[in-house]
Amino acid sequence: MAAGHWLDGAALYQVYPLSFRDGNGDGWGDLAGVAAGLDHIAGLGVDGIWLSPFYISPLADFGYDVADHKAVDPRLGDLAAFDRVVDKAHRLGLRVLLDLVIGHTSDRHPWFVESRAGKAGGKADWYVWADPRPDGTPPTNWLSVFGGSAWSWEPRRRQYYLHHFLKQQPSLNLRDPCALAAICDVARFWLERGVDGFRVDAVDHLMHDPLLRDNPPADPHPFDFPAKLFGMQVHAHDMVFGDVPPVLEALRRVVDDYPGAVLLGELSSQPGAGERIALYTRPGRLHTAYALDLPKRPFTAQALRGALVAAADRGATCWSFSNHDVARAASRWCPAGADPAQASALHALLLACLPGTVCVYQGEELGLTQADLPFEALRDPFGLAYWPEFPGRDGSRTPIPWTPAVPNGGFCPAESVPWLPLAADHLSKAVAVQDRRGGSPLATWRAAIALRQKTEALRNGLLSSVDEDGPVLAFTRVGAKDRVACVFNLSAEPATYVLDEADGWTPIPLPRPPGGGEAALAMDGTLTLPPLGAWLGRR
Repeated sequence: MAAGHWLDGAALYQVYPLSFRDGNGDGWGDLAGVAAGLDHIAGLGVDGIWLSPFYISPLADFGYDVADHKAVDPRLGDLAAFDRVVDKAHRLGLRVLLDLVIGHTSDRHPWFVESRAGKAGGKADWYVWADPRPDGTPPTNWLSVFGGSAWSWEPRRRQYYLHHFLKQQPSLNLRDPCALAAICDVARFWLERGVDGFRVDAVDHLMHDPLLRDNPPADPHPFDFPAKLFGMQVHAHDMVFGDVPPVLEALRRVVDDYPGAVLLGELSSQPGAGERIALYTRPGRLHTAYALDLPKRPFTAQALRGALVAAADRGATCWSFSNHDVARAASRWCPAGADPAQASALHALLLACLPGTVCVYQGEELGLTQADLPFEALRDPFGLAYWPEFPGRDGSRTPIPWTPAVPNGGFCPAESVPWLPLAADHLSKAVAVQDRRGGSPLATWRAAIALRQKTEALRNGLLSSVDEDGPVLAFTRVGAKDRVACVFNLSAEPATYVLDEADGWTPIPLPRPPGGGEAALAMDGTLTLPPLGAWLGRR
């Protein structure tokens, strides 16, 4: 990522529109609700928003199955409503990134409808088609992320089509120049409407082995099969990372026609994320990227140190602790017996100190924990397929509580039925409850982001001296004018840490939730940290 670009050091906020705010009272979040909530987002001090899909979709995967890339789903509004979101965001000083789903479409997309009709025609090769094996089985052993074969039979073409995710999400063949040009045209359409760039979905899944070779097995455990079989293969051929850069370069050429526009990529949790970030963020490709492996790591100093060291050595990294695909960090990264509010405060400070770009997921600033939904309330196809071993992603997608009003927390009118139920224990954490309450998670997140924005070393400084000692993670950010030492106790017990250079540090005042202890620095450089405590010093 080029130094000085607005995304370098920026803080973003992910909006999942279906659950953010309902503007018309039908129980579904929409673009009118997004516009109404922009003041809250701007109040956090972030630089921009990442807007998850709002395109026309059958909602098999809740927006990530796009049926028309250039239109707004009527449940969420229309293009005029979208323009109002962009206009208001820009007036508030917020940039707008759109979720760009380029590796697959809905099976109801006109492109796929034409492609499935026959082997001849303009869009015949826009998707990945293959003949069956002689016995009629799929052409390879590739598995879908969501379970079962990654191939489905299409009787009209007498061929199988590839889908890395649901069968309703056929994979585009981005080796076809016309298909790639169509995706680039989609990007240009939204850039012309004033957006500031894109979050590119599922980058690792964009290309596959054209020879259609089988994946080898991963370390097999014949008597202990995992619930999700996707992990039983080494994904050497269904995900060919080395073939992805030309796709990113084509997109980048479009984006570079619009000054200030950026590309942020989402990577999978497959091994080697650091190397892939470096590959995908070389000049002329993505500006930055993040991988889904970080939220799947344990909340230990050793695990996070490994992620930081990898990021320091390779590429331009974007950090997020929560998103719409993983359990909320306030639950997932809360040590046993600890207060989730204390964990949320530590997450805020840690995220604010990381190099590169950082991203806050809606509700994270409220300290929302993972919602526990009964099976009958689930909508996520992932959860429905793997319940109860894996309850799916709905628990991180429940609606945002704006007020403590029962039952819907101001997300939608009390008489409406929200598309997912609000968690009852989230109502006490509503925006209106926390907005003017000192020590609340919202106050802590605002203060942490403000500290990042005003501290050059935290926003744009280099990362150095990454260390871990038991439960303590420590590193230094080195700016043009000063250095900031950052020390975090990731455990629910007090901990100590000895600074290598004890003299000359001026402690930086930090926000603390009620009941949170304060770190103490002794003359010999020994820091005493309270449970889930942090210490920052400047010199």
